[in-house]
Amino acid sequence: MASISLRGVQKAYGDSAPVIRDVDLEIGENEFCVFLGPSGCGKSTLLRMIAGLEDVTDGDLSIGGRIMNDVPSAERGVAMVFQSYALFPHMSVYENMAFGLKLAKVPKSEIDRKVREAARILQLEALLDRRPRALSGGQRQRVAIGRAIVREPGVFLFDEPLSNLDATLRGQTRIEIAKLHRQFAKASVVYVTHDQTEAMTLADRIVLLHAGKDTERYGSIAQIGAPLELYHRPASRFVAGFIGSPRMNFLPATVASVDAQGVTVALTQGGERLRVEVDGSGLQSAQPVTFGVRPEHLELSGADAHGSAGADASLTRSVLLVEHLGEHSYVHLDQPGGDTLIAKVSGGAQVAIGERVTFRANPAACHLFTEDGFAVPARGAAVANLA
Repeated sequence: MASISLRGVQKAYGDSAPVIRDVDLEIGENEFCVFLGPSGCGKSTLLRMIAGLEDVTDGDLSIGGRIMNDVPSAERGVAMVFQSYALFPHMSVYENMAFGLKLAKVPKSEIDRKVREAARILQLEALLDRRPRALSGGQRQRVAIGRAIVREPGVFLFDEPLSNLDATLRGQTRIEIAKLHRQFAKASVVYVTHDQTEAMTLADRIVLLHAGKDTERYGSIAQIGAPLELYHRPASRFVAGFIGSPRMNFLPATVASVDAQGVTVALTQGGERLRVEVDGSGLQSAQPVTFGVRPEHLELSGADAHGSAGADASLTRSVLLVEHLGEHSYVHLDQPGGDTLIAKVSGGAQVAIGERVTFRANPAACHLFTEDGFAVPARGAAVANLA
């Protein structure tokens, strides 16, 4: 059982600008923490710094209250599962899982007990005599996980462990990892992925990382929070656009009026006035802002959903495309200025290409972002965890 603490951590290669900048992070005991972000944001580098495979350029990294900056990887009490499995091809499943324990000179009887218990948990008992080439991708990944489990570490580190699997195996293995975390509840887990489905379903907390120039401007961490907190209360336009698929719709607007109940904005393209239930005390009339609404928060308005609803919070657009996915459909709507607006509707909704359709934007579920990209906080609540 071990907590992880990063204070002012940075990573730079030579004289180049830091790829990891100003990271302050606490990962608690028993916590499942996911590092999420686009390619090149440094999430794997940050994980490798915790593992001891990369040096810390500046700041302090602690595990279990002990500063680990100069401690070798083998002495950190962590176990890492790699994207590439990293199995020894000439060894059997049993030998691969036992290898680290043999190096640590654990008694043979204890090695056998731990390997067979891990094999039972991972349903690998019938495969212990096979070599990696005789296993499927999912089975190889379970062997890699088993090799970590037998060490009984205080911290498990996963570096995009499902990226080499097909869609079905990814779903199955994701469920197995979630179950394993419950079984080994005393261990902390740090998990790296670019797949937001993995992050949303597995994480107790998500650490969403910036990439590129955003890192230089804002630091490496865009927002830290529970999955639904990042989804419903994004701290910035970057977070709002990264979390959610399809992504949030963004429409340029200006502030029309502010009152105790929220803000009314006028869309730059189209001219509609829309209400947003946020704290507008820091906004000024005519100030440029970005209006944000997720596809599922655009609701078909009126009995037949055609024509104008005549409401202040409605948008009437022409249908460009309808993606039918069974239970629901995605409706792509024409948006002045060349952008496309996406709405999520039930699979039985009668919407046809070329029709004019009216949607209502739920004011309580809409968002506003200032020109610098930060979110206007909800009424009576401050946006937390800004980088």
